[in-house]
Amino acid sequence: MIKRDIFKDIEGHLGQKEITLIAGPRQVGKTTLMLLLKERLDKKGEQSVFLNLDYEADSGFFRSQEVLLKKLDLELGRKKALVFIDEIQRKENAGVFLKGIYDLNLPYKFIVSGSGSLELKEKIHESLAGRKRVFELNPVSFNEFVNYTTGYKYEKVLQSFFSMHREKVNVLLMEYLNFGGYPRVILETRRDEKRKIINEIYRSYVEKDIVYLLKIDRPDAYDKLLKILSAGCGQIVRYCELAAKIGISVPTVKKYLWYAEKTFAIKMVTPYFGNKGKEVVKSPVSYFIDSGLRNYILGVLGNVGHFPETGFSFQNFIFNILREKYLWSNYSLHYWRTLDKAEVDFVLEKGRTVIPVEVKFSNLKTVSVPRSMRSFIEKYKPKEAWIVNLDYTGEIKIAQTLVKIFPFYALSDMEFENQ
Repeated sequence: MIKRDIFKDIEGHLGQKEITLIAGPRQVGKTTLMLLLKERLDKKGEQSVFLNLDYEADSGFFRSQEVLLKKLDLELGRKKALVFIDEIQRKENAGVFLKGIYDLNLPYKFIVSGSGSLELKEKIHESLAGRKRVFELNPVSFNEFVNYTTGYKYEKVLQSFFSMHREKVNVLLMEYLNFGGYPRVILETRRDEKRKIINEIYRSYVEKDIVYLLKIDRPDAYDKLLKILSAGCGQIVRYCELAAKIGISVPTVKKYLWYAEKTFAIKMVTPYFGNKGKEVVKSPVSYFIDSGLRNYILGVLGNVGHFPETGFSFQNFIFNILREKYLWSNYSLHYWRTLDKAEVDFVLEKGRTVIPVEVKFSNLKTVSVPRSMRSFIEKYKPKEAWIVNLDYTGEIKIAQTLVKIFPFYALSDMEFENQ
């Protein structure tokens, strides 16, 4: 069992009336997490029922709201209870279906899971406005991976483990950069089997989410789009170039990119700018939610570390740490590039607080601030700037900006206050 940090947050929400909606990519552990929740409730003697729309016997109870309510009455007797519904994206008009039942004010608490196609197909956020809280379950994070791999021996002192066992940490980092965070992949010890599992995950994603549920008309073009994006991880997305390479229209490219983002395959990052007219390239860049999936699509699974794009894999890794850390804190994540080629990998923004973040896949030996970072500091005068590397720790003051240099494993503990 791989412990998930989000588990306590979800467990703490079970006492709230609103629907607990667990969303995320396929096969990241949503069903496992829900079953673990149910197991804990069973031990406490609380009533609950688990229904999975992937099971034919259960899916029949979703023919109508009336049929489902009869089933719940039979199992629970209209008493206070928790109702788990897995794979809700299988249900047509899922948002409206759940809204109708929720508005009956029954004594049931609903915990519902669905893949990214749920939002695309059913507009569930609109249908359940004010009636649900969304918890996004992502692939296993690096910290979760390290805790599992080390048998949770250092769970309470993880930062100390990172600083004292650097060689071991580097080995774990390369393993994670290569194979990513899908639970089944982590639990499998043989590398050839890891490849087979990721192949199955990707094929299942394309066939079930993209072809079957979203009815995409050119799965070959969609597959080619992801291959191009995997080779250009962290690079600017140019719609016209993609359309020409793939042989589809620009509107179709944009639609496929939207599908890829909403089904948790990639995430688009928009630019940060002060002068909208002339300063910055305005196109987005893209990153993958899971590095193992990205490596599989690119054809380098298990070989990261032996190819020049290892730095891009590390940058993608840092992106996911930043995205997950600040996901629910009203921070926005951007990049910065000017027309004269100055660039900063990431910019965190919240209110008037702006922090540029530069990523270096190297063991820095001294305090060194790149020219582009200095340009950003001179222009925007942020209170702090961060340089993330493999091992070095240090800091330097540039004008009124404190530049902090620290290892990647310290990033999850970094905090800053609004200016």
